[in-house]
Amino acid sequence: MNRLEELLKKAHQIASDPRAQLDAYLAQGKKVIACAPIYTPEELVHGMGMVPMGVWGADLELDHAKQFFPSFICSVMQSILEMGMRGGYEGISGIMIPSLCDSMKALGENWKYAVPTIPFTPADYPQNRKLEAGFLYTQAVYKRQIRQLEEIGGCRYSEETLRESNAIYSRHDQVMQKLSRLLADHPSITAAQRSDLFKSALFMRKEEHTELIEAFMGELCQVSERQKKLRIVTTGIQADQPGLLEIFDEGQLHIVADDVAQESRQYAVDMPELADPIAAAAKKFCDRDCCSVLYDHKKKRIAKLVETAKERRADGIVYIQTKFCDPEEFDYVPMKKACEEADIPLLMIEVDRQMTQFEQARTAISAFVEILRAGTLPSLG
Repeated sequence: MNRLEELLKKAHQIASDPRAQLDAYLAQGKKVIACAPIYTPEELVHGMGMVPMGVWGADLELDHAKQFFPSFICSVMQSILEMGMRGGYEGISGIMIPSLCDSMKALGENWKYAVPTIPFTPADYPQNRKLEAGFLYTQAVYKRQIRQLEEIGGCRYSEETLRESNAIYSRHDQVMQKLSRLLADHPSITAAQRSDLFKSALFMRKEEHTELIEAFMGELCQVSERQKKLRIVTTGIQADQPGLLEIFDEGQLHIVADDVAQESRQYAVDMPELADPIAAAAKKFCDRDCCSVLYDHKKKRIAKLVETAKERRADGIVYIQTKFCDPEEFDYVPMKKACEEADIPLLMIEVDRQMTQFEQARTAISAFVEILRAGTLPSLG
């Protein structure tokens, strides 16, 4: 096994078995804070000397969570609660849950009653984040969270350590942006392997993941590419189901860029350089844009995605719709219109954390592949 294969294997192991990674941190005596999607201020946790670990649900049958959620709530939120109620997060010291959509708000409130043994701290972000009031409010929220983390972790806040953590996260953001650009020109990396490289970041301290990705990119740059595949851009909340990624690889589809919340979308904004590290972290959130869960009446995400598809010379866009995710559903209609105007083929497929069969997706993707090969331009979905 060469070095490149070793690094891909490590990313896969971490992405596919986060429990082992959690247990390893706990064995080192570290306290771990679970971070639910999306834009949870991990820098605060890291700056307090604890380990932030992403929790984005799991592919499992829902049972206990049905006591708190109706069936039409996003399965990402339902499966996070299900895992908590089953004891899947045993060992963590607390959980941070943002409130950027109705499902996230419900998850936080339900968590307090369903999983009382794991303290919950909310990230009550403002939607009017571009106003000065929104910036000040975000800082106030972060200061409150720091006080809660001090209580949960038995640690003390330090301005200097948060500044150092901001720098670590800033470097990681830049490395992940570079990774996305590099992978666009390396079709030998499969959709499943690409997913592992991004997903593993959720479960590792960012300085450790940066080291892994930099080593990987160093090896990949030495690979000469000759493969020819259809080039696509993916967008959505999640795109990590093995069954779906297998279909992409079967169809010889090469992901040249993504606008997926679990992947590149969270790395799109750089940390500003401000004297106060709390203000810098707050400004980073307020500068975010082009996301379905962030208020934006101009829908700049749509134009950006079309621009990215053109820039990366994509043959088409695949809209991966998380079932019952209202913010994503609202964005699909203007996206479909924009793609038609730009002559970019668009496919929408619906996914769910409870999916075990992907035959409907396989049929749709196979048809989409034929459309791309034929050079015709209708949208599907």
